[in-house]
Amino acid sequence: MRAEYKVPGGKLVAVDLDVVDGRLANVAVHGDFFLEPDDALMGFNDALNGMPVDASFSEFRTAVEEAVTPGVTMMGFAPRDIVVAVRRALGKATTWDDHAFDIIHDTPQLPYMQIALDQAQTEAVDQGLRGPLLRVWEWGANAVIIGSFQSYRNEVDEEAAERHNVTVVRRISGGGAMFVEPGNTITYSLIVPGSLVDGMSFEESYEFLDRWVIDALKEIGVQARYVPLNDIASDQGKIAGAAQKRLAGGTVLHHVTMAYNIDADKMLDVLRIGREKLSDKGTKSAKKRVDPLRSQTGMSRESIIEAFKDHFRSRYRTQDAHVSEWELTRAKQLVEEKFSTREWLTRVP
Repeated sequence: MRAEYKVPGGKLVAVDLDVVDGRLANVAVHGDFFLEPDDALMGFNDALNGMPVDASFSEFRTAVEEAVTPGVTMMGFAPRDIVVAVRRALGKATTWDDHAFDIIHDTPQLPYMQIALDQAQTEAVDQGLRGPLLRVWEWGANAVIIGSFQSYRNEVDEEAAERHNVTVVRRISGGGAMFVEPGNTITYSLIVPGSLVDGMSFEESYEFLDRWVIDALKEIGVQARYVPLNDIASDQGKIAGAAQKRLAGGTVLHHVTMAYNIDADKMLDVLRIGREKLSDKGTKSAKKRVDPLRSQTGMSRESIIEAFKDHFRSRYRTQDAHVSEWELTRAKQLVEEKFSTREWLTRVP
């Protein structure tokens, strides 16, 4: 078995290995990295030989780290990167190239349905009913989407929400509240198998899954960067926020909302958030609009979305697709039984 891993900003790490009686054998780590002294390479091989194929990522990592004895210098790679290559060789970790992604540009849906589709499609990927996907949302109404663990009464002014015809929904992922209006935000979901982020911490997976859209932003003239834990920003301030949910089967839901041209006065009226919270997000006081994508690109929302989809297609194997009947049926069930209920909305009062 053989696999390679290109370290982001670093070197290529490759491994050849056999499996004998459920254990690694004849392990040979190699690549274009730098390592001193030379015989440290044999130490990595010896550390991995004999390990069970079902060892966890952390168990493999501990074995390799123990081989990094005093005086060993690794340049362009780290113990974790060797483990990624090993796990890929064993078929437990995958790369973007191992998958074909569905691209779905959805028709406008009401807020309850959008949130329910997220869960339904994540379940579909987790159950093997469809492959990984990128879904671009189209909002059918104004909405505030609060995180799974946020207090409803502390985040939302219910009277203001009613006055502005804003539907308040709670999503299955954590993170903060989002204010959206049709045509003024760009929201998408990226749903991938757990093997694609094998061994990554949550912070590492956020950066990893945001990388493609940061590059897409640069193509349209926005010098964006990842800001831990879950933001995308430029020098002018915050552009987008991401959130994640991982199912028991490992499937990862990673969804992002970007501000195209938001009515900040309305947002501040509906959301109980103060100026201090906004101070690190490019909005130090209430303004008529929050429009990082519109002002920094001069492009229409539709053109930006098409540029994002084109960039994604240029990087990965893709095919255009639609929401399946199973997903629609499951989403409608989730709306009725979960997302539209007061019990779910106020699960954290």
